[in-house]
Amino acid sequence: MAGRALPLALLLLLLLTLLCARPSLCGTAPASSSQPVTARLAAKWPATPLLLEASEFIAEDGNEKFWQFLETVRELTVYKQGDSEYSYYNLILKKAGQFLSNLQINLLKFALSIRAYSPTVQMFQQIAADEPPPEGCSAFVVIHEKHTCKTNEIKKLLKKATKRPRPYLFKGDHKFPAVKEDGPVVVLYAEMGTKDFAKFHKILSEKAQKEEIVYVLRHYVQKPGSRKMYLSGYSVELAIKSTEYKAVDDTQVKGANETKEEEDEEEEEESDVQGFLFGKLKQIYPDLKNNLKKFKKHLIETTNNMEPLKVWELQDLSFQAAARVMSTPVYDALKVMKDIAQNFPIRARSLTRVTIDKEMRNEIEENQKHFHETLGIQPGEAHLFLNGLPIDLDFHDPFSILETLKLEGKVMHGLHELGIKEEILSKFMRLHIHPADNSYALDIRHSSIVWINNIEQDHSYSTWPESYQELLRPTLPGVLQQIRRNLHNLVLFVDPVQEDTGDYMKVAELFYHYNVPLRIGIVFILNTKEEIDGNEDAGIALWRSFSYIAEEYDTFQAFTSIIKMYHEVRDGSVLTVDDVKDVLRSEYPNADVQSILGVHSEHDEGRKAGATFYKRSGLGPLPQVLFNGVPFNRDEMDVEELETVILQRIIDATKFFQRAVFMGLLNDHMNAIDFLMDQNNIVSRINPAILGAERRYIPFRPTSVPFDVEDFSTFSFLDSQDKSAVISDNMKYLTKKDEDTVYAVTIWIIADFDKPSGRRLLSNALKSLKTSSHTRVGILNNPSSKIKESNTAIARGILSAFLTQNNSNLKSFLSKLSKEETAKSLAAGTKITKFLIPGMDGNTFEKKYNTLGLDLIKTHQMFCQEVLKLLPGQMAVMSNGRVLGPLDENEFYAEDFDLLEKITYSTSAEKIKALVKEMGNSSKSGSDLIMKIDALLSSLPKTETRQDAELLKEQHSVVKVDPQQNEPFYDVIAIVDPLTREAQKMSHLLIVLKDVINMKLRLFLNCKSKLSELPLKSFYRFVLEPELSYGINKNLPSEPVAKFLELPESLLLTLNMITPESWLVEAVNSSCDLDNIHLQEVKGAVIAEYELEYILLEGHCFDVTTGQPPRGLQFTLGTKNNPVVVDTIVMANLGYFQLKANPGAWTLRLRKGRSEEIYQVFSHEGTDSVADLTDIIVVLNNFRSKIIKVQVQKKPDKMNEDLLTDGTGKYGNLESVTRFSEEIPTEEKEKKSDILNIFSVASGHLYERFLRLIFPQNYDAFCPTSYKNTS
Repeated sequence: MAGRALPLALLLLLLLTLLCARPSLCGTAPASSSQPVTARLAAKWPATPLLLEASEFIAEDGNEKFWQFLETVRELTVYKQGDSEYSYYNLILKKAGQFLSNLQINLLKFALSIRAYSPTVQMFQQIAADEPPPEGCSAFVVIHEKHTCKTNEIKKLLKKATKRPRPYLFKGDHKFPAVKEDGPVVVLYAEMGTKDFAKFHKILSEKAQKEEIVYVLRHYVQKPGSRKMYLSGYSVELAIKSTEYKAVDDTQVKGANETKEEEDEEEEEESDVQGFLFGKLKQIYPDLKNNLKKFKKHLIETTNNMEPLKVWELQDLSFQAAARVMSTPVYDALKVMKDIAQNFPIRARSLTRVTIDKEMRNEIEENQKHFHETLGIQPGEAHLFLNGLPIDLDFHDPFSILETLKLEGKVMHGLHELGIKEEILSKFMRLHIHPADNSYALDIRHSSIVWINNIEQDHSYSTWPESYQELLRPTLPGVLQQIRRNLHNLVLFVDPVQEDTGDYMKVAELFYHYNVPLRIGIVFILNTKEEIDGNEDAGIALWRSFSYIAEEYDTFQAFTSIIKMYHEVRDGSVLTVDDVKDVLRSEYPNADVQSILGVHSEHDEGRKAGATFYKRSGLGPLPQVLFNGVPFNRDEMDVEELETVILQRIIDATKFFQRAVFMGLLNDHMNAIDFLMDQNNIVSRINPAILGAERRYIPFRPTSVPFDVEDFSTFSFLDSQDKSAVISDNMKYLTKKDEDTVYAVTIWIIADFDKPSGRRLLSNALKSLKTSSHTRVGILNNPSSKIKESNTAIARGILSAFLTQNNSNLKSFLSKLSKEETAKSLAAGTKITKFLIPGMDGNTFEKKYNTLGLDLIKTHQMFCQEVLKLLPGQMAVMSNGRVLGPLDENEFYAEDFDLLEKITYSTSAEKIKALVKEMGNSSKSGSDLIMKIDALLSSLPKTETRQDAELLKEQHSVVKVDPQQNEPFYDVIAIVDPLTREAQKMSHLLIVLKDVINMKLRLFLNCKSKLSELPLKSFYRFVLEPELSYGINKNLPSEPVAKFLELPESLLLTLNMITPESWLVEAVNSSCDLDNIHLQEVKGAVIAEYELEYILLEGHCFDVTTGQPPRGLQFTLGTKNNPVVVDTIVMANLGYFQLKANPGAWTLRLRKGRSEEIYQVFSHEGTDSVADLTDIIVVLNNFRSKIIKVQVQKKPDKMNEDLLTDGTGKYGNLESVTRFSEEIPTEEKEKKSDILNIFSVASGHLYERFLRLIFPQNYDAFCPTSYKNTS
């Protein structure tokens, strides 16, 4: 080492001697270097405890895990007193590691670094403050509006709790796991990990386990610390300001060269200037300290050459930057790209000397051509793909990226646990397994539909062209194309004696009258009792009259006649038998009314068909309207709007048919109805439980140790996931045939099979299995009463048969056991062996039946209650882990099992089966694997379409980072030009991700050629770290900060904060004018302190009657104790409104006054309150924007009033504004006389920022301000 150090010392001395020959660098005065610029951003609320933030991270992985974690950290804060904060932080990670995978631990570190869950903790703190907390209590409970911080008072407050109002529970509340939730609600406000919390938790958890109470925990910190919480996840830019029109004093400030700040030793050590680490050099050669400073300054000045580049030097600058990056070792390539992009103004000159490799240029151009052809990506554009998901950096921030990483990590970890690795895992990740939409359609090829017209056969349509090609002929917008094909089909399901049936009939008649290309069908749902005739029931009278007229004349005349019958009905009344008779007598005087309507009528055929079809269809309450089989929702069923809705459906369907004709999917030899009914969304039955968007799945994972399902005592100690694994691994199945095959759909039937309803459910499943080719069936018994041998005879018989018999015998035996006469015989004392069928192994069955015991049924019941959340005796059906239930009696028929199989198979199971077959799994293990993978993949929310961004070549233009082996990895494809704004952010993001996740990275340098101007004109920093870092003393976490070092002093700079869109930040402290930073004039470092003032709550508001924004409507946002914290007005053009808020639970109300007098809230979306709640509750519990939608309606007695009038006349613009001050009471005016009211004629985030530019940075200090937007 000594031999190497000496030449280096001599070299340095020689360099410094030469440099000192220059009088400008060596002299008596100390050297000057540029001042650093730093910016940091703090939250408005104090730092929240990391333990609470970690618990919220775990809570997102499951409520059960949250409470398990809570048990392990009940008194963890005692360690905080003695240890350093760094040790306590590691202790939290160690405790969390008991419940999280290695990947999740890294994501937790990242989440704590960006304080992603701090708003959630603060939200609970705000809710607690609104209670308010009793004086001097570090923990307290609220029991139906009664407070106490003494544990011995809980019992007393519970006595009459149910007579007091039940508290409102939020979606994010932590409820102690329990099956029943109908007891009194006890809300504990406490800080997890403290002694007072542990004291309350012990009592409340015991009561909750006994189902005496509903136990809810909300975070509450009695004395929040005074330390500020500094945030990350934002960017800071120092933009070079043009001085072309600005007079700048460029003379040296007196004494500027005489002051020099001491460099922070940590920064000095990391500072790399032209390859020299000056911090280390100063440690090695302390006697050369002053000379080293001068040498460093010289290198900086020669490096930071800001001379303008010539046009010819700019042309290949992007390729030269790429060449610099590619010439660097892989582990430093991202750092080099980050340095070039973020410090481009001082790196540009050095890039011009870089030689471009010809092979690199050719490869870049080939890849660019490939990306343009496959993904439409142009040279210079930036794209980021995470497992194929596009991540738009203009839209996504670190908080949303964390959410994506968590979801993707959950899938990858789950698949990896199931033994799926590497390439096949990537294939599973890219499967599209979510339904395209929820517009399922009913098959309308049914004989009970009475078609009024037939466009393909009726003479009145004979002049219309028949070819589908006519659909491609250009037409004016809104013109309905008349093709002689049954392309558009309207079916009405009606009960003739309902009040509004006549209105729907008249709408149908209107379409027929005006020759709209619409085929109209009606399904009459009538009384099916044989003894009722047309003289007693108007519906039967109408049906028999319709049948008579259709037979004697034609269907259209029969339809016209029933329209006349409805014209006889007075408003508000229903059709009567007399109305039917009056039309028959007037229109058909020769008809024998009595013989048509009477008991012996010959016109009653098909009366029951409509009711049977309606019942089998699964449609909701009558009337129902279907267009091409798709049911209208209730909002579209308004008779006044129905005509418009149908016309819009015809226009939309025409586009679908045009596309099909153009693509060759529909030709003139095909029947239109058959083509429609062969689409993937066609079903034989509409069952909302199966087709609904809300779906609940049970996750499965392999168990490390095999458990016996009959060992109830061991089973009871397992957590939910292990219970699911034990049940699934020990489940026996029934299939259609005795064959070794992989089944894509696994159905579990959950019921009490000793009850008639449970046996009917089993019987329906067996009927469905006869025609099924993809399904296997397993059973779980959920007894409705205490388990005894006497009340579980059939259940034990079924389970014994599953455990001992082959497939064909099992099916026949189960069919016999599901019959009611069998149950009656067993109840009467007949032995179950009497019902054995020929071919069964009777001895084996009898032995198993007699030795089975009750433990197996107990494990089934415990699984049903604790995992499936079913009460004793409740029925449910599971399909590949998806839970449908609890089900009512007679809710699930054989047709429902058929529908469930079709939906499960076509949506996900078919695709998963194809990949599982590639893996070569056997029938049992393969079928189990399909079930578990389907439950895992389908449980995730629907994501954007994944894209395959494959690189054509990756030898000379792609930075490659390979993942760790034998671990699941994220596949990241980054496409970026190294000299773009996107590169400034993406380079730092990729460096952070490399530390957070196991990543396979392919970074393609998408260079843009022939540049004519500087691509970047700013310095940039992205404030983001992979985990919290602690200082030298390991006591306090280091504050996230944006640091700019080595900046040229001659430039005029503007500091810009680039934050997530929903953040409203404000500079609260700065050492100079941040809009005009001239380092030559600055003494000391430039420090900018910002504060996150508000997180914006945005929304859209419309009048449900007019469909237009309610001009002038005002909303207020507040809490229970402070109803009006902020207010806003709805914009007249787009119905947009914006409210400034912070984490918490807020109540959105119409402002008292004209808004509340005239309007009422009709509905709302995106909020956290139930639809029928009068007050709209909005919870802000993260850093991302929340957007809500509110529909309002004028009160019945205010329909003709206008918000901007008072009944005497309309206000003008100026008068509208002055009304704000007029509405303020006199005493409030006196209080607020010193307030400056500012009115902006527009709304939005940008105007907020403009407003802040008008006034000094701390204008609130000398003048409180009331800000209003007005339209």
